[in-house]
Amino acid sequence: MKKKVAIIDSLGAHGSSHHFYLFGQIRGLVDNEVSVSLYTNSITPNPNIKSVCFYQFFGNLFSSKFLLIRGVKYVFGLLTSIFHARYSGCNIFHFHLFESNFVVLLKIMLVKLLFAKVVLTIHDVVSFANTKNNIFLNNQIYKFADLILTHNLFSTKEILKISPLVKGKIFIIPHGNYIPFITVDNDQAKARDFLDIDRSKKVLLFFGMIKKVKGLDLLLNAFSRIIKRHSDIVLLIAGKSWKNDFSYYKKIIDKYNLSQHIILHNNFISHNDVKYYYSAADLVVLPYKKIYQSGVLMMTLSYQKPALVSDLDPLNEIIEDGINGFVFKSDDEDSLFNKLDNIFSEKYDVEQINLNANLKIKNEFDWTNIGRLTKKAYQSL
Repeated sequence: MKKKVAIIDSLGAHGSSHHFYLFGQIRGLVDNEVSVSLYTNSITPNPNIKSVCFYQFFGNLFSSKFLLIRGVKYVFGLLTSIFHARYSGCNIFHFHLFESNFVVLLKIMLVKLLFAKVVLTIHDVVSFANTKNNIFLNNQIYKFADLILTHNLFSTKEILKISPLVKGKIFIIPHGNYIPFITVDNDQAKARDFLDIDRSKKVLLFFGMIKKVKGLDLLLNAFSRIIKRHSDIVLLIAGKSWKNDFSYYKKIIDKYNLSQHIILHNNFISHNDVKYYYSAADLVVLPYKKIYQSGVLMMTLSYQKPALVSDLDPLNEIIEDGINGFVFKSDDEDSLFNKLDNIFSEKYDVEQINLNANLKIKNEFDWTNIGRLTKKAYQSL
């Protein structure tokens, strides 16, 4: 029987570039002759990919500030999507998982009751939004899923620590690049004019949602030292704070009198403006303390910018220090300072390193290849 896949995802284009991931995944599957339907919300644009069925049954899910209303909209969208997909002949239901809760378990059970297969792409093994990790719930979710996809070996190992019996149904499918969905503008001067940044400065970029695990505090502490040696550097911070709380970082900025050296855009960056931030940057820093995979890293490389990352396993699987990027010791201020100092003292051939990174992101993280790997995983069902 031909496999028809329903990708049901309520998040879509809300608050991130996750919809580009979805579109890349779908394009890769279609390139490998897999029939796909996408079910999402109404703020996610139609990717207009040939032969892909597109539905917005979740509506404007995030328009209300009231959780009850959003909950009702979610349940309606989920049930409508599942029953419509099954009635349309979809026999594989693919969900993207950022956190575990009983709703996840219930939708898995519903799909199973409809005699279809459940595939989960695990983005965060343990949610950064919920520190109460329910091992029992995770075990049940992984147990009833028919197929589990992770982005790297690290995430696979973390899942097996929780549920060692699911080893036979885990496949590693890399996070693809964003190249098909962005426009790379190498006019740095234009980007800096747009953002009102001095053209003569060297720009460090910290991009994305600001959470404690992202290590902005570590970067600020190292930055307070680096500007004493490289006074022409500015730090561009672009992203919304988790739960709108930036006070912790503001105290560090005030402590070291960093305001004149920092450009702070503490808000959600619209998709249309993202290109200016990357184009304006000389170096993108990911000082993460914990991560399972990074869309920001894939975006950085897709925009052809060099990346400095902490030596966490998921990042080490992509970045090799001095080869296609830069690596420092995680949660180590001295290591971060020294690496920044060496980079801006021109001790590396940044142009060659960036060329290596461009080749890697294009060749190893191409969506058609990822679609082939995903189809192979589906065929195991």
